[in-house]
Amino acid sequence: MSTQDAGSRLKNLWDKARAAGMSEPELLLYRSNLLGSDKRVTNYGGGNTSAKVMQKDPLTGELVEVLWVKGSGGDVGTIKMDGFATLYMDKLRALKGIYRGVEFEDEMVGYLPHCTFNLNARAASIDTPLHAYVPRKHVDHMHPDAIIAIAASANSKELTQKIFGGEIGWLPWKRPGYELGLWLEKFCLENPSAKGVVLESHGLFTWDDDAEACYALTIDIINRAIAWFETETAGKAIFGGEKHKALAPTERRAVAASLMPAIRGMISKEAHMVGHFDDQDAVLQFVCAKDMEALAALGTSCPDHFLRTKIRPLVVDFDPAKPDIAATLESLAPSVEAYRKDYAAYYERCKHPDSPALRDPNAIVYLVPGVGMITFAKDKATARISGEFYTNAINVMRGASTVSTYVGLPEQEAFDIEYWLLEEAKLQRMPKPKSLAGRIAIVTGGAGGIGAATAARLLSEGACVVLADIDETALTATIDNLAGRYGKDVVRSVKMNVTDEAGVISAYADMSVEFGGVDIVVSNAGIASSAPVEETSLDLWNRNMSILSTGYFLVSREAFKVLRSQGIGGSVIFIASKNGLAASPNASAYCTAKASEIHLARCLALEGAEAGIRVNVVNPDAVLRGSKIWSGEWLDQRASTYKTDKEGLEEMYRQRSMLKRSVLPEDIAEATYFFASEASAKSTGNIINVDAGNVQAFTR
Repeated sequence: MSTQDAGSRLKNLWDKARAAGMSEPELLLYRSNLLGSDKRVTNYGGGNTSAKVMQKDPLTGELVEVLWVKGSGGDVGTIKMDGFATLYMDKLRALKGIYRGVEFEDEMVGYLPHCTFNLNARAASIDTPLHAYVPRKHVDHMHPDAIIAIAASANSKELTQKIFGGEIGWLPWKRPGYELGLWLEKFCLENPSAKGVVLESHGLFTWDDDAEACYALTIDIINRAIAWFETETAGKAIFGGEKHKALAPTERRAVAASLMPAIRGMISKEAHMVGHFDDQDAVLQFVCAKDMEALAALGTSCPDHFLRTKIRPLVVDFDPAKPDIAATLESLAPSVEAYRKDYAAYYERCKHPDSPALRDPNAIVYLVPGVGMITFAKDKATARISGEFYTNAINVMRGASTVSTYVGLPEQEAFDIEYWLLEEAKLQRMPKPKSLAGRIAIVTGGAGGIGAATAARLLSEGACVVLADIDETALTATIDNLAGRYGKDVVRSVKMNVTDEAGVISAYADMSVEFGGVDIVVSNAGIASSAPVEETSLDLWNRNMSILSTGYFLVSREAFKVLRSQGIGGSVIFIASKNGLAASPNASAYCTAKASEIHLARCLALEGAEAGIRVNVVNPDAVLRGSKIWSGEWLDQRASTYKTDKEGLEEMYRQRSMLKRSVLPEDIAEATYFFASEASAKSTGNIINVDAGNVQAFTR
């Protein structure tokens, strides 16, 4: 049977018809995207690909050899043509003449821009020499779990020979860089029949002179490793066997919902973190295993894994057989502090005179027996990707520890990668975080005009947003729109009736699992009604009070619980109404409920101040465009009250205002953003009227 026939094997996805007529750079892009489409081949941002192409020199008009290679920081799965660096091969070869030896290899990165072809602005990565000096036209460097499991075994050289014979060679651990590029070249020249090489504790290089053949070779080598591991591990205890039974899915999420805000608060004193929860089968097998703690303490092997997951994870003290959330929460603070001290000691042991300063000493990965894995980072995508990388590490440990002895990176080598000056330079080039980076927001009434505009404003400043609404159809459409604009990682939705206590509690639990907690609460859910007082039924009165007063109370109460658990402050914003301050005819139920909102906000501002929880109010007026409450009976009622028609109502409101201007959803969103941001850090218990001016609504 072919190594590609079994369900666990990678499929050869190359489409000859699609590839026909592609240029060499286009074939490189096609190959790269195919390889990056499967995390068993390489994870996000991991690995790189290259092709050596003959192109016309824009200066001389002569054909020259050009290296196309994935640029610094790129991802092979999503890369486009502009993601590749292009460099003159003759200049790359000339660099050998100025190389001063391994002690000075980092300085060679500074020479790479001098080799740029055609003024390409894409920065070349540290791995460029590894591709340049392999004497083949096409080179793949991937980080497959099955190969790294070989590379991270104590006898990795022996296993490589056993599985691949002389077809795939082996090189000992060497940090990526110029020297390793020379090692690869030397290996290729001395082993001309070899098709690739396993790098100890790192990954796989494969090469060919044809793009399709190179891709097929990479897939085949990985499949052969997968097949070998399946045979060798069949019937053997994995990770020493089971120690814990996994909790049921709903129980796992409940535990995560309790732990994540507490952890987030402990690690977000300097910068707000966003969380991610993962309880897939591979993770559960690991966190429930006898050898989990011993293996976790060894850290990861592949440099890409390590950079995303830190020196080692933190194992949370939790017994799924006797779940005691209160005891676990009590143990978290000393565990987190112990991790910080251990990390600081690691830094002191390994630092060099020119090492960058100590970075955030908190763990990225948190393993909870019987529950799953929690990861935290400065944004949701990074938290998710860090979890994916640690899952790769779990797969590596599974294979290596079953057929051999798993070996993590030596501590000093790990430090030298984490605090590599070249890596530090890359970090320093990162754009400045947006004003709400790391913040988590919930917007009720999120599918309406004001809610959607507010969500978009918060997302534009880097926040993660949960949209809550009772209208599931409108909610889905709004989420699809926002996810298309800002990415799927940062938006979530929950169908929620703000008057349903259990539903509100559940929504906060879901948000804690999805993002780690909450920082910004925008209470915007609403209705509107109009009727003379003698025609106002008790049902109509109670409906206004239930949604506009009780609903705001429930959303705020549950928010306060999470905010206090985190202990890092927060901002609660009520979208009330001008009618909460200025009475309107034929709207007694609505106006009274809105006044109740405003006074509730004042009370909460008093209660939340000592915990750094700010509570403020935005008062809109006559926001007709995009507002769901203006699309039905309320519009007819208000038009009747003011003796005009639907078309004339907006103009009537505009002319009624002091500034003679219409108020739009984006205007309310801007005021809400002000209260959500640090620009209003010293404001609580305040009201901003966004009504184009109404003297009756002046707060003083």
